[in-house]
Amino acid sequence: MSLYVVGLVTGVTQLGDIVYVVCYGSPIIKMFTADTLSPLSESIHVKGMRSPCDIVACRNDRELYVADRGGGCIWRVSVDDKSYVKWLTTTVDVRKLSLTSHHLLVTSYPRSVRQYSTTDSQQLRDVLLPEYMKYVNHIVESLRQTFIVVHRGTSLCEEQCAVSELFTFCCVFKYH
Repeated sequence: MSLYVVGLVTGVTQLGDIVYVVCYGSPIIKMFTADTLSPLSESIHVKGMRSPCDIVACRNDRELYVADRGGGCIWRVSVDDKSYVKWLTTTVDVRKLSLTSHHLLVTSYPRSVRQYSTTDSQQLRDVLLPEYMKYVNHIVESLRQTFIVVHRGTSLCEEQCAVSELFTFCCVFKYH
């Protein structure tokens, strides 16, 4: 089964039986059936979104979070009524998103990770990554509240790629 989308796909997520896709330079969130990947006739147009670079779905509130590098923000989009809001304006170069039931992790270039509350968009933590991690590709929060990081740069070689687990007690600044 293949999915063909016109444009450079920068993010994909699934919520229920629908797959949501964002493409570089497009304000449109394209929709496909999850079982056959057939394009749906409807889509979501987010007026003002310029360069989406990632998308994640929250099952609890049935909303999408879309990182917009061109707009320097994160959009929150309701899949039920197709409404949207510029949920968070950022001062960092947002690259990738990761979501738990109550936290949104935002990865930015070169090795910054910030944790936000999905309830009120308040920044909860700024994850201090070890200096040898030269570039962070992705990060997820585990059920044990550790961070699993996909990165380039290890203590042995700065070009080596690795997956590491970081514990919050040794590498996180908390914001109050």
